[in-house]
Amino acid sequence: MEKLVITGSTSLHGEVEISGAKNAAVAILPATLLINGICTIENLPNISDVKISCELLQSLGAKITWIDAHTITVDSRNITSTTAPLDITRKFRASYYLIGALLGRCGRAEVGLPGGCNLGPRPIDQHIKGFEALGADVTVTNGNIIASCNNGLKATSIYMDIVSVGATLNIMLASVLADGTTIIDNPAKEPHIVDLANFLNTMGADIRGAGTDIIKINGVKELKGNATYSIVPDQIEAGTFMLAAIATKGDILVKNCITKHLESLTAKILEIGGNVDANGDHVRVWWDKPTTKATIKTLPYPGFPTDLQPQMGVCLSLSSGTSIINEGIWDSRFQYTYELNKMGANITSKGQSAFFEGVDKLYGAPVYASDLRAGAALIIAGIAAEGKTEIYNISHIDRGYEKIEEKFKKLGAHIERVKEEE
Repeated sequence: MEKLVITGSTSLHGEVEISGAKNAAVAILPATLLINGICTIENLPNISDVKISCELLQSLGAKITWIDAHTITVDSRNITSTTAPLDITRKFRASYYLIGALLGRCGRAEVGLPGGCNLGPRPIDQHIKGFEALGADVTVTNGNIIASCNNGLKATSIYMDIVSVGATLNIMLASVLADGTTIIDNPAKEPHIVDLANFLNTMGADIRGAGTDIIKINGVKELKGNATYSIVPDQIEAGTFMLAAIATKGDILVKNCITKHLESLTAKILEIGGNVDANGDHVRVWWDKPTTKATIKTLPYPGFPTDLQPQMGVCLSLSSGTSIINEGIWDSRFQYTYELNKMGANITSKGQSAFFEGVDKLYGAPVYASDLRAGAALIIAGIAAEGKTEIYNISHIDRGYEKIEEKFKKLGAHIERVKEEE
């Protein structure tokens, strides 16, 4: 078992390079199953979720060649199976994108119900609604989702009852090869929605309006690939380091990011008294005075992202006054607050809201990462805190952050990965 050991009370200074977006990568990799050819994907984050995705593709007959640590070629000309191994799919949530891709390419998919971070119920009713509207039969039995369509998927108009990132991506995947024009009304608008559309278009699809209120997908006969695509920078990783600068009273230049994707976060950092200078593909964030309270509600993009809520929670724990976070996406996102309270924070969570009474200092303690973003928040807290912090369950962190301790070390953090005897 591994843990991260942090000796804190450190102000972070320097530059950090942002990796490719995890949320885009785990949708684009299943999308390669739609291609009757070979494609090259660049700027892949070298994280466990990507490695599991590649393992799944190989189990279905795709051939994957690693060119370097961030570049692969995928040959999907000979798909040999439409049944994804249950022992792999249950490891992470994005496995359900295989349904849309396999259904679109092969007319059948059998995938285990997805796993991943325990953030509360993850209903797939909007996914199923979309597949059925396209003409598929869908059943959920014995922990598996089975979707099939003997006569090919037919384009249709689909209204999303709620804004769902996963369902939007899955319906896009399923409809790329469908006959006719599919319209998705009230879709999610996150940057990785746009990135998936751009990838598919590069491979021969005809998708219009990704990132707007309506997406139109004109079905094509085939995706031939034979092209190269570079994954968008990770807005959540960029935001994590931006908030680390504030929480640790530091000064960080975040490089290789898209500043427009970070506007809601930038607004809140400025509101609490931090400083932000966004310029092209980089953003500098620095602390020069005590920060103050704020009220935040997480919302679908372009609202404040739920995936940055725990990291912002660390900053609010160290800001004067009473701050409030209302969580509008996941039921169990506030699990991290119990761990921050072990470190001296004063947080009361109730239902979908948490109240942060600012404290002067945090103190090192043994803490447990309940999910990916909670783990990132605890790293930031450990660096800001006095004394030693030990973070357990770090496999959650490795799912979405590449070489995170190395990046923090370059900024001055005293952080080590330690292997414990079980």
